[in-house]
Amino acid sequence: MSKGNTSEKAGSISEVRVSGHVQSLVANPSPLGLLGLAMVTLVASTQKLGITEGVAYIIPWAIFLGAAAQFVAGLMDYKHDNTFGATAFCGYGFFWFAVAMTWYMQVTGTIAKGAGFDPHQLGFAFLGYFIFTAFMTVGAMGANKVLFIIFFLIDLLFLGLFMSTLDWGGEAWHMLAAFSEMGIAIVSFYGSAATVLNTHYGFTVLPVGAPFGSLAKKAAALKK
Repeated sequence: MSKGNTSEKAGSISEVRVSGHVQSLVANPSPLGLLGLAMVTLVASTQKLGITEGVAYIIPWAIFLGAAAQFVAGLMDYKHDNTFGATAFCGYGFFWFAVAMTWYMQVTGTIAKGAGFDPHQLGFAFLGYFIFTAFMTVGAMGANKVLFIIFFLIDLLFLGLFMSTLDWGGEAWHMLAAFSEMGIAIVSFYGSAATVLNTHYGFTVLPVGAPFGSLAKKAAALKK
């Protein structure tokens, strides 16, 4: 074989290696993530509202729906190159993993009041997630109105949680968190159903509302 042919063959092999990347087809993970969020907030809000008692039976739903389902949806959104969706689902998935752990510690008596136990630390964690949700709410305006409503209600949830846990307010903050959490469940069920049915049938069965706000308008203009 001549040197020219060898060189030509080597170039072909190199080209195959560069262009041989296979992109796997991944379905929209949002319905799964929203279902996980809806289920865990539905169950957890009943405890805050006094409809049910204790947190022992909330733990499985927190781990497998609130945490695992959202985390899986987040990983799939990374494959979609959807930074917003991936950050949201993974971020809240980790939140529910952490909350499930705190409830497990309470139920099993792993922790006890005294040295080393300060519930205010949990309050500052809620404050951190309030900050996270605040800028994610701005991003949700560029997605659709249903998602924006969900994030706005999550803002109210974390506002009520950190204010009540840090003892910066009265019972009203706790009730704000409770009703907001129930609202999150209702709207998330709608969002999950809308995404599934609209995708399945190929037309709008349940409207979710168009993106809105100055940032969304600027982004749309730049794409033209």
